[in-house]
Amino acid sequence: MRWILLWLLTAVPVLADSGKPGQFDYYVLSLSWSPNWCATEGRSRNSEQCDARRDYGWVLHGLWPQYHRGWPEYCHTAEIAPTRRMTAEMTDIMGTPGLAWYQWKKHGVCSGLSAPAYYALAREAYGRVNRPAVFRRLKSSVKLPASVVEEAFLKANPGLTRDMVTVTCQQGYIQEVRICLSRDLQPVPCGRDVIADCKLTDALLEPIP
Repeated sequence: MRWILLWLLTAVPVLADSGKPGQFDYYVLSLSWSPNWCATEGRSRNSEQCDARRDYGWVLHGLWPQYHRGWPEYCHTAEIAPTRRMTAEMTDIMGTPGLAWYQWKKHGVCSGLSAPAYYALAREAYGRVNRPAVFRRLKSSVKLPASVVEEAFLKANPGLTRDMVTVTCQQGYIQEVRICLSRDLQPVPCGRDVIADCKLTDALLEPIP
C-alpha cells in the first residue's frame, strides 16, 4: 500500500487551487489549432471564432504560469480586471474576447502582472513563436502522426528542443501545441507534468475554411 501511495504522489500532477501572484517558475504558451477546436467544440457553441469569414489557424489559447511540478490558478490578486475593450483587442490572436477574459481570470491573475501587461506579454510570446505555414495550406482534412506537428514546430523554431514542446490530442484531433518559456520568454525544458505528447499516428487536422 505504501508504494502505491508513493507512486500516486509522484505520478499525478499537482494542481494548486490558488497561489500567490508572481510566484511561479516558468510559462507554458498554449497554441490551439482553431479549425479542430471548431470541429470538436466551437461550432456547437456557435462561436464567432468559427465564422466562415474567419481564417484562424494557430490561435493563442493562453500563457500559463507554471511550477516545476503543478501550476497555480485563480490566484487572489489586487489587479483590476480587464475591460471589454482589452479583451476585444485580443481577438486577432485569441479568437474571442471570452477566451481572453477567461485566461486572465484563471491564469493571468497568477502572473503578478496587471491585465494590460499580461496581455502584452502573451502577445509578445505568441509573436516569438514561428507557426509553420504548411498547416495553412491544407485543402482538406488529413490524418497524420502527432509527432509530425511537433517536428514542424521544431524545424520552424531552431531554438526549441523536444523537451520544450509537447503536442496534445482530444477526441482524435490534434488539440494544442504547448511550448515552455522562461519568465523572460526564452525557451526552457518543460516539467514532467507538461511533457505528455500525444501518441496518435492518425490524428485529424482540419483545414482552415
